[in-house]
Amino acid sequence: MTQSIQREDALLEQLAAGEDSALGDLFALHRDRLWRMVSFRLDPRLTGRIDADDILQEAYVEAARRISQYAHDGQSFYVWLRLVVLQTMVDLHRHHLGTQKRDIRREVAKRPAYPEATSVSLIRHLVGKVSTPSQIAIKAESLRQLEEALREMEPIDQEVLALRHIEELTNIEVSQLLGIEQKAASIRYVRAIARLKNVLAGVPGFFEEVLRTDDARRSD
Repeated sequence: MTQSIQREDALLEQLAAGEDSALGDLFALHRDRLWRMVSFRLDPRLTGRIDADDILQEAYVEAARRISQYAHDGQSFYVWLRLVVLQTMVDLHRHHLGTQKRDIRREVAKRPAYPEATSVSLIRHLVGKVSTPSQIAIKAESLRQLEEALREMEPIDQEVLALRHIEELTNIEVSQLLGIEQKAASIRYVRAIARLKNVLAGVPGFFEEVLRTDDARRSD
């Protein structure tokens, strides 16, 4: 993680010095996380029309067009870049599905984007990890309980869970993205994980498999 931060800092200095090629290297540095975010949030109805790679390609062009808008004011570059990618995805959703265009920057300020899609995608992602015979035997009941637990969560708690666990954002990045204090973001994440553990405690090995890398990703 430290090497990655040092690499990003060096590239940002190059970008500020007018080296346009640094943006491509910055995008490549964060591409895996951006791909996971897009794959997680992409509407299943778009399967076969566009994929995560298509969206990232368009988002890179948009990021290059808007790079002068990035302000070095303490905000993570990844948070800014993610917003550009997410706005690109919203625009493509609107184009293909006819949904109303939303300004992600305004929406994040008042409430996390895609609250309903977050719930549905979390269910699909988490239940998809249930794979052993003993797990599959109780998958249907687990799905019902998981669905109920997630829908009882506040949308912001669903979003924090998705951002930390699936998108692998740091606690600092989550707080910047959602406009909340770092301590509040951490409390919400711990609370959401505890609720899911209680609901799915009866699924053998579920959390060992699904959350096995969580401790390694923490950087609070």
